Amino acid sequence: MPNLIGWRICPGQPEPYGDFAGEGHCLMVEWITSENPVGYEEAVRWMEARVADILAGQASEAIWLLEHPPLYTAGTSANAKDLTDPNRFDVFQTQRGGQYTYHGPGQRVVYVLLDVGKRGRDVRNFVQQLEDWIIQTLAEFNVTGEIRPGRVGVWVTRPDKPLHPSGALAEDKIAAIGIRLRKWISFHGMSINVEPDLEHFSGIVPCGIAEHGVTSLVDLGLPVTLADVDLALRRSFEAVFSEQAAT
Repeated sequence: MPNLIGWRICPGQPEPYGDFAGEGHCLMVEWITSENPVGYEEAVRWMEARVADILAGQASEAIWLLEHPPLYTAGTSANAKDLTDPNRFDVFQTQRGGQYTYHGPGQRVVYVLLDVGKRGRDVRNFVQQLEDWIIQTLAEFNVTGEIRPGRVGVWVTRPDKPLHPSGALAEDKIAAIGIRLRKWISFHGMSINVEPDLEHFSGIVPCGIAEHGVTSLVDLGLPVTLADVDLALRRSFEAVFSEQAAT
């Protein structure tokens, strides 16, 4: 069992609400924070068990905030040639969508276990909500995150870097998204680069996109901590998701 600290919140009620076994008449989302890095396989086992409990009506939806030790994961669309340094870190095959990505200290991983069936039953819209959630979180630090057609994740323009060969402004990826659904319950989720070692991304072609780089909030010159991002995530979650109450 991961080292967890958690609480439940209701839309419109940002403070901790009750205990994990308590009852309420609003959408209950349990927010869970792991203070120490969690191994990838351990995290997957926990998510699998939590999804089963949600489906059985024995647990609420959950948002899990954590870090992983340095590792690479390969999504269902991963291309083996994009793993350029296979001996650098442990590599895990995973059932989430997407290609290769890196996880490690200084990156806020957000595992999203929500009932998409009760939140509109629209996968495309759900992914857009995750994108909006990241964009609104970044906006709290005056960072403009943007979506690019054909490129999964959230991007920032880098006018401080040389122009792209096409003549366009350089763009770096700051957040990744990769989810899986089981009977309309989502798991896996997204990651935001707060202060990871960006050189660790060099062992893969992140998300199969070689012509753009990666960045982080600290790389952008912002003295931001994981705790700062966690608070922004909670505030922006309510703005994006509170209009959809599971019934």
